Amino acid sequence: MYCDSDRTGMTVGTLKRAFLDNLHYIQGKDAYFATAYDYYMALAYTVRDRLVHRRIKTAQAYYEKDAKMVYYLSAEFLIGRLLLNNLINVGLYEQAKQAMADFGLDLTELMDREAEPGLGNGGLGRLAACFLDSLATLEIPAIGYGIRYEFGIFEQQISGGWQQEVPDNWLRFGNPWEIARPDYNVEVKFGGHTEAFTDAQGRYRVRWIAETTVFGTPYDTPVAGYKNNTVNTLRLWSARAGEDFNLQVFNAGDYTQAVANKTFSENISKVLYPADQTLQGKELRLRQQYFFVACSLQDIIRLYLRNHSTFEAFPDKAAIQLNDTHPSIGVAELMRLLIDEHQLNWDVAWDITQRTFAYTNHTLLSEALERWSVDLFGRLLPRHLEIIYEINYRFLNEIRLRYPGNTARLARMSLVEEGNGKQIRMAHLACVGSHTVNGVAELHTDLIKQELLRDFYEMYPEKFQNKTNGITPRRWLLLSNPQLATLITETLGSEHWVTHLDELQQLETQIENPTFQARWQAIKQSNKERLAEYIWRNNQIEVDPYSLFDVQIKRIHEYKRQHLCVLHIITLYEQIKANPAIDIQPRTFIFGGKAAPGYFMAKTIIKLINSVAEMVNHDPDVAGRIKVVFLNNYSVSLGEMAYPAADLSEQVSTAGKEASGTGNMKFALNGALTIGTLDGANVEIRQEAGPENFFLFGLTAQEVMSLKAEGYNPYDYYLSNPMLKKVIDSLISDYFNPREPGIFQPIVNSLLYHDEYMLLADYQSYVDCQAKAAAAFRDKTHWTKMSILNVARMGKFSSDRTIWEYCQDIWRVEPLSITLDVPQAPSPLTARV
Repeated sequence: MYCDSDRTGMTVGTLKRAFLDNLHYIQGKDAYFATAYDYYMALAYTVRDRLVHRRIKTAQAYYEKDAKMVYYLSAEFLIGRLLLNNLINVGLYEQAKQAMADFGLDLTELMDREAEPGLGNGGLGRLAACFLDSLATLEIPAIGYGIRYEFGIFEQQISGGWQQEVPDNWLRFGNPWEIARPDYNVEVKFGGHTEAFTDAQGRYRVRWIAETTVFGTPYDTPVAGYKNNTVNTLRLWSARAGEDFNLQVFNAGDYTQAVANKTFSENISKVLYPADQTLQGKELRLRQQYFFVACSLQDIIRLYLRNHSTFEAFPDKAAIQLNDTHPSIGVAELMRLLIDEHQLNWDVAWDITQRTFAYTNHTLLSEALERWSVDLFGRLLPRHLEIIYEINYRFLNEIRLRYPGNTARLARMSLVEEGNGKQIRMAHLACVGSHTVNGVAELHTDLIKQELLRDFYEMYPEKFQNKTNGITPRRWLLLSNPQLATLITETLGSEHWVTHLDELQQLETQIENPTFQARWQAIKQSNKERLAEYIWRNNQIEVDPYSLFDVQIKRIHEYKRQHLCVLHIITLYEQIKANPAIDIQPRTFIFGGKAAPGYFMAKTIIKLINSVAEMVNHDPDVAGRIKVVFLNNYSVSLGEMAYPAADLSEQVSTAGKEASGTGNMKFALNGALTIGTLDGANVEIRQEAGPENFFLFGLTAQEVMSLKAEGYNPYDYYLSNPMLKKVIDSLISDYFNPREPGIFQPIVNSLLYHDEYMLLADYQSYVDCQAKAAAAFRDKTHWTKMSILNVARMGKFSSDRTIWEYCQDIWRVEPLSITLDVPQAPSPLTARV
């Protein structure tokens, strides 16, 4: 039987005892039969024990203090692997390493056995994960809410240069970090119709008679703060059918139909972002969004009602953040719960709703602002459509009072978009139903106010704020770049910088120190060699670790302009072909990222990268001076290897298109220099690092808008620039794809006749800037100084700073420290969250 010390102890001895017990009693193995995966699971459960103890104490404190809670609603949480992260945050890494070594086991090898939860697509989900880390580290009472996707973002394979998607079955061997909470199941309704009636008090009420019912089961993953006692929760919902199995239908011989309801219901949490090119795909996405929001809001109300009998204090005890438009149906759902289920009147419910919700906008692309057809909405969520119509009716009356006679404004701001098929504008619902709307970089917020949501800003200027994104230094420096973290700690004298990232500024005192420079260079070189080994193992491409590592890893999208980088590669290639003896800075171009399964142009860009790589990497004239690599199946753990190895960070999106970016921060924090446009958080990174330590090119956001307004013609750039023409002509002539003629014609046509993202306008500026970067790289000492300054000046971009600003300016919450006292009798069940 475990004693408390075996469950919670922090010494090597207690870890070893707990590890052996978990191997024996949970995995059911001993040293004769255990596999490396069994050892990983036993260690994970051992670490989880320590987290569970802290989690219970944390929940007790929140309950006893009736703390105001932050509830972060996000369709994505790209949390990455958890074993190493938890060991670091709890302060157990060295003890675990020693304990495993005593058993003849290698901790690094065990960590590699962990499946990676693919619960996000890119920056949005990774940001949510960084925020959870910072919330716990800052001791802020919080719960993250999302979906427990059975299959995460697809596993990317490359076949013939093309992306192929296969299911990401990350749960196939189970997940030691999560704890199922079936006792907190909630019911979610879909379809059917509504009925109006008068209740016993003579009040008008509406009853929703649903067609189908789905149950949400929560699975809790503990989120540990860095070296404190706070352990918050990521609560993910899994869909289950109201009736798993129809015995009568089965006995009648219809075996498929007997489990049809189970299959239909569980599809809701089956896969992240089902393709929405079809009506069925759109419906499934809406079902997913409503499902996790409905589950979460019921859970939030349950937690609130433990300490309260009325909803008067609800906004003072619950701060609900909508991470983009995916959870914005929550505005209508909270109104439904308050009015229909808890019998509040409209005005009171609306006041509570507006004071509770806040909305983060993450995109400037109008096509990414979700709209749902009224037909679909009414069929799936008939009660919510009624509520949205009522919200809109009252909102439009408010507009009429403020702007009498302005019918154009009414049409622009309405929650219902008229025209060929009415649609519900979810971003408008989020704006109206929230007390705060924030962008995620200074430029992004300015463009929200000036362009995207200008009407709302003019009407509610007090609602709008900026909260520049950040990243957690725990994962993106301490975990991913341990050699650099050690050097920083030795130089600064403590690890205090890990939670106070602005202390990195003290590194500037070492900028002229040749010993410090040499150690800095050696660490970067070691990281590059590690990535080079990975590339050889996985891509069978030999790259020169002393070459300039030019890296662009992020979601594949036309506005992120991976194909602009390819045009530059072809430019260098053409220069070498014209003069094989040319003196050129050796480079390794490294790409990584996934294209949405239904995004044809993005998948064609991946094919272009791989086709150019095939030609360039094997051309004897190039003689290895250029290598092109596509890292398939990009993930958090792959990023942990790539960011520390990069020399040059590609942040080349069209100015005015990227909301913020966080990859730009991860590169800079790990010593890479940025080549980029004045887009998103690049603007602030350049301000912090200093213009002299940033390779700037391209049009500004205002210049992009002006050029388009004047009548941008990309073909003029093609005709007037001989090298650009030569590069484009190589694509037209199928030079890089002789066996697949015409496959790159869609890219060519897009660039020459549309060029929505202004590649040709920025081409020459980009090529010239790349030449400056190549020249700078040849001066190793100066490059190293710029690299040190980039790290030293990245303190602003800690997610701790971002979260603290949310806490002070939007959520109005305060830290609550957790004390681990002597073990006592179990607390009442009502104290558990």
